[in-house]
Amino acid sequence: MPFQIIRNDITKVKADAIVNTANPQAKIGSGTDSAIYKAAGEEELLAERKKIGDIPVGKAAVTSAFHLDAKYIIHTVGPVWVDGNNGEEQALRSCYTESLKLAESLSCESIAFPLISTGVYGFPQDLAIRTATSVIYDFLMDSDMMVYLVVFGRKAFDLSGKLFQDIKAYIDDDYTVDAVANEYGTSSVSGLSPIEEIRRRYRQANMDHHLKEPSWKVSKEKNLKEHLKDTEETFQEYLLKLIIERDMKNSEVYHGANISKQHFSKIMSNKDYQPKKNTVCALAIALHLDIPGANTLLEKAGYTLSKSSRFDRAVEYFLIHKMYNIVENNIYMDENHLENLGTQ
Repeated sequence: MPFQIIRNDITKVKADAIVNTANPQAKIGSGTDSAIYKAAGEEELLAERKKIGDIPVGKAAVTSAFHLDAKYIIHTVGPVWVDGNNGEEQALRSCYTESLKLAESLSCESIAFPLISTGVYGFPQDLAIRTATSVIYDFLMDSDMMVYLVVFGRKAFDLSGKLFQDIKAYIDDDYTVDAVANEYGTSSVSGLSPIEEIRRRYRQANMDHHLKEPSWKVSKEKNLKEHLKDTEETFQEYLLKLIIERDMKNSEVYHGANISKQHFSKIMSNKDYQPKKNTVCALAIALHLDIPGANTLLEKAGYTLSKSSRFDRAVEYFLIHKMYNIVENNIYMDENHLENLGTQ
């Protein structure tokens, strides 16, 4: 799982490199900077930091981690937010880019970032999270480094805006009705009986998403031998066919699905391996599939998208709206208290 958003105190995160939102001068600042100095050992860290001298905005430098559960502390100086017209976003992108490059040059296998510049420097949290995830996503397309984005508190960031509300509404739409129907109760929303509600949903799903006929709906003319031919293509074979058809590299697929190279190799090399539904959904997003295509891939692994699952509803939303950046998608999953995609 090359990228994960976690809620924690960054001084307690275990990673090869911990990123510090540093003061440009060799002195202890406030917020994250102060916390890292205290956890690492103020005197030792400050003495090494003074050897570096001033650090320009958007640049990064490295010291030992001392008493932190890490090998290195990467110090980067974020921009102070003025009005968005003074190169603030470009400088913030540079902070993440330079830190990632430095960690890579040090052969780090993992790195943990705070939300740079969102404290006393006043960078808007919604723009900061989008900037961070954009840079991290681009970096991970060519790297297997594990990247953590560490936030403090349930509402440390808020993507807000119409998109988040649309996703939440889509996930929750009909979920209560279907859950009630599953318990053989009466729909409290439409007033229809459970059977009528299910029929209405089936018709609507086919009309909205042009779903193909289910694989089990086989004509009577087919004999058993012909029917069993449909199962001859394994999940791995079908996945490989999709990758070839889309002229994609394996690395594009497993990075795009937010799964490790090792996990992807396990999937592809073992025809009896049963991937989790989460993994298959993540692969559908990485392959830029539509709803019918995703359902076919899921069927090959023995799954289907259910309107009674909030997780499935979110995946469906991403596919319908062609939202294929799994890093950003996982932010929405996190905000909706759902399991992240591709995190096995």
